[in-house]
Amino acid sequence: MEYISCAEAAAKWGISERRVQKLCEGERIPGAVKFSRVWLIPKDAEKPIDGRRKNIL
Repeated sequence: MEYISCAEAAAKWGISERRVQKLCEGERIPGAVKFSRVWLIPKDAEKPIDGRRKNIL
């Protein structure tokens, strides 16, 4: 399995690196693992839905 860093995921998804780290800490990204002080995210991982906002139709 290939992994990318938080910085690469942040650029790919258009969000901040810190937000990606918080998503990893909250176990919102399946397959993300912490190696020492670095989060490793599967290359094919999808951006989680932002649970902070409600979609009102």
